[in-house]
Amino acid sequence: MDVTTLLFIFLIGAIATYFSGDKFASKIALLFSICAFGFSLYLLNELRLGNNINHISVWITNPKVYLAFHADGLSMAMVLLTTSLIPIIIFSSFGNQFSNAKSFYSLVLFMSFAMTGTFLASDGLLYYIFWELALLPIYFIALIWGNGDAEQRKKAVFKFFIYTLGGSLFMLIAFAVLYQKAGSFLIEDLYKIKLSLTDQTWIFLCFFLAYAIKIPLIPFHTWQAKVYQKAPTVGTMLLSGIMLKMGLYSIIRWQLPIAPLAAKHYLFILVGLGIGGVIYGSIVALRQKDLKKLLAYSSLAHVGLIASGCYTLTLDGLRGAVLQIIAHGFVIVGLFFTAEIIFRRFETRKISELGGIRSQTPKFSSMFMILVLASVALPGTFNFIGEFTVLNSLAQINLWLALLGGTTIILGAYYMLKMFQNVMLGENNVKTFADVTFNEGLVLVIILGFLLFFGLYPNPIVEFITPSLKNILLAINRT
Repeated sequence: MDVTTLLFIFLIGAIATYFSGDKFASKIALLFSICAFGFSLYLLNELRLGNNINHISVWITNPKVYLAFHADGLSMAMVLLTTSLIPIIIFSSFGNQFSNAKSFYSLVLFMSFAMTGTFLASDGLLYYIFWELALLPIYFIALIWGNGDAEQRKKAVFKFFIYTLGGSLFMLIAFAVLYQKAGSFLIEDLYKIKLSLTDQTWIFLCFFLAYAIKIPLIPFHTWQAKVYQKAPTVGTMLLSGIMLKMGLYSIIRWQLPIAPLAAKHYLFILVGLGIGGVIYGSIVALRQKDLKKLLAYSSLAHVGLIASGCYTLTLDGLRGAVLQIIAHGFVIVGLFFTAEIIFRRFETRKISELGGIRSQTPKFSSMFMILVLASVALPGTFNFIGEFTVLNSLAQINLWLALLGGTTIILGAYYMLKMFQNVMLGENNVKTFADVTFNEGLVLVIILGFLLFFGLYPNPIVEFITPSLKNILLAINRT
């Protein structure tokens, strides 16, 4: 069995979930997501043993397009991030009631199928198809099951759809140009193309538009906060925990090795954009009155730092970026889930209307506090490993860049601890805050366990991703 089996598990799961009916949809979706996670662990073991789990076959003869799926340390790390978070996200939704649940959960699994395909595809056109397929489910999830005013939600989701679709079309143009030069969409063939700096610059910019919108990076971020706020929490988790990581992964896998001269030429501009996102996201987060919007801008700041690490073109930068991608995926899902737990009880996300939760449920408050500390990269948490490595890579280029990038820790600590103080401490809310249920507690314990375990022992992940990152650096430095 190869990696395509994992895709079939998600695809069959989406179909089975839809036909299981609303009553059993959530449970069937959870079952298939757990099966996908189990099979991804099997693939991980096969990869470690050196067995071939890749797949390639001809799909279209003219133009020459392959069903090519390749797994290495980088792609498997992203696949494992996806397959581990999907069951957590689905299980976390058991406290909510969704109309037409069969459609909702089948869309979640179909989105998982598309995102997994994006991480595994090694043919450019195939990769583009999966990239676009991932957009459709989240569009309907946010549009149909989102919250707040319907008209505002429609405008926010439509803007997100047009932005991402428009940016992705530039990427398709880049692939068409590359195919004319290589006669193939296969990634190994695209890596070998000799392009001038001018040609690489245009190719690089086409990729950059697609990725900068998806991540998002400033000034392409204007869709993000509203969509995160208006989408149901499951949709926000999918967007922030996994989908935006498609853009960061693609920078490393596709953009940098295909157009390395352009990446080197514009290095300081690109790193500067990432750090600009850190500072902008942090400052705007300070002013937010809605809990989900605050977390959305916090995410914007963190992904800006991750992107700056990618564009340093150093091993520490790439490695730190991947570590932070994984850590951020877990911590942001945990934070949005805590916001959902609070909303289930108080029916509001306005920070000014919260408070006094700690006196009613110390257990939940303690878990929330650990997530906040992980978010601000407290030593001992997995986030610290990634952020420190990225900052180290920035220092290798310019010490001032590292100092500016480090503001994410200082500003992040300020607005996150201030948020914790306003939400969890202070005077009691007039409503009673019921303690977390077993299901809610289990989700939080799993997330916290992951962040603390790999915060103390990150070596397994570091050693797993490093060889593939070294190969990518060889491709970047081939000229």
